[in-house]
Amino acid sequence: MKKIGILGSTGSIGTQTLEVIDKQPEKYKILYLTAKSNVELLCKQAKKYNVKTICILDKSQYSYCKNKLPNIEIYSGRDGLLKVASINKIDLMINAIVGGSGMEPTVNCIKSGVDVGLSNKESMVMAGDYINKLCKKKNVKIFPMDSEHSAIWQCLKGEQYNQINKLILTGSGGPFRTKSIKDFIKIKKEDALQHPNWEMGKKITIDSATMMNKGLEVIEAHWLFNIPIEKIEIIIHPQSIIHSLVEFVDGSIKAQLGIPDMKIPIQYALSYPDHDSILWESLDLAKVKTLTFESPDLEKFPCIRLAYDAIKKGGSFPVVLNIANDEAVDLFLNNQIKFINIPEIIESAMKQHTYISNPNLNDIEDITNQTKKLIYSKLEKDYR
Repeated sequence: MKKIGILGSTGSIGTQTLEVIDKQPEKYKILYLTAKSNVELLCKQAKKYNVKTICILDKSQYSYCKNKLPNIEIYSGRDGLLKVASINKIDLMINAIVGGSGMEPTVNCIKSGVDVGLSNKESMVMAGDYINKLCKKKNVKIFPMDSEHSAIWQCLKGEQYNQINKLILTGSGGPFRTKSIKDFIKIKKEDALQHPNWEMGKKITIDSATMMNKGLEVIEAHWLFNIPIEKIEIIIHPQSIIHSLVEFVDGSIKAQLGIPDMKIPIQYALSYPDHDSILWESLDLAKVKTLTFESPDLEKFPCIRLAYDAIKKGGSFPVVLNIANDEAVDLFLNNQIKFINIPEIIESAMKQHTYISNPNLNDIEDITNQTKKLIYSKLEKDYR
C-alpha cells in the first residue's frame, strides 16, 4: 500500500487526486492533508480517510479543526505547512498548491527524501536548477502531473534523450483564442473564467486565458526534461485531445492523446510506472473527427513572449515572472485591474528587476518580496 500526502487537498487537483484514490482504496493510504482556507472540506476529508495529520494555512481556523478533529495532529499557518511538507514517513507527496507559495513545500519534500507528484509548476519555474540538483543529491524523483508534462513524460519512456529534436506543448488557446485583440479591453473576470475544455481552479483558468500557463509550462518542461529552451515549442490545439508531442531527430513524432480530464495524468503519477486499468472515459476519435492546430498569437498573448524572455535571460528572471503573474492574476480576480493589465504588470516588474545569476532560496524570498512591493507601488500609481 502506497502512503500518500496531499498538499492542497481541497483545490481542484487535490480533490481530483482523492477521486482517483477512491477508485482503488486498497492501493493507497492517505496520511497527511493540507488546505489554505476551506476548513469544512479539509475536516471532512480528514475524517473520511482517517488521516494522521492536517494543516490549515489560515491560522484563524485552527480552533475549528481542533473541535472537529480532537484526536489528530493539527498544524496551522505557513510554518505548519512546511512542517507537513517535511515529513518523510510517506512514499509520495502530491503538491497541488497553486502559485509560487508551493515552491518551498516542494523543496522541503525533496530534502526529506520523499518523491513528489508535482502539479505546482511554479516550483520548477522559480527554482528548477536548484530543485534538480537537490533531487540528484537526495535521490528523489519528480512525477509531473500537468497534462502536458505527463504527456511528454509518457512519450519519452524508453527513448534516448540525445535523439530528441524538440518538445511540442499543446494548448487549447483558452476562451479568447478567436476574440479580436481590440475587444480585450472589455474582458471581464466572468468571461476569463469560462475555459472551453478544462475544469480547473480560478488561478490556472486565468493563466489559460492569458496563455501564461503555456509560458510557465515551457519553463517547467525545460527543467523537468533537461531540454534547451530553443527546442521547446507551443502549438495551439483547440480540441485538447493531444496533450503534447515529442519530435525526434529522424522527423518522427510521438503524441499522447486522451480526453481532457486531469484525473488521467494524476492517476499515472500515482501508479507510475504502471498504467492502472481504471477507465474514466474512453476517447472516441470517430466522434472527435477533426484535430486542428495553429501557431500562438504573440500579439494577443504577450505572456508567452514574456515567459520565453525570462528563461532565456535566466537566473532570477523566471522568479520575477512567476511572482508578478501570481500577483497580477490575484489583482484581476479581485477586480483591481483589467485583463489587459496582467502582462503590463509582469513586463514592468521584469524591466525593473536586477539580475541574479544563480539565486538561492534566500534570494528567491527577497525577489518575491521586492517584486510584490514593486507591483503594489505600480497599482497605487497607475491603476487607482
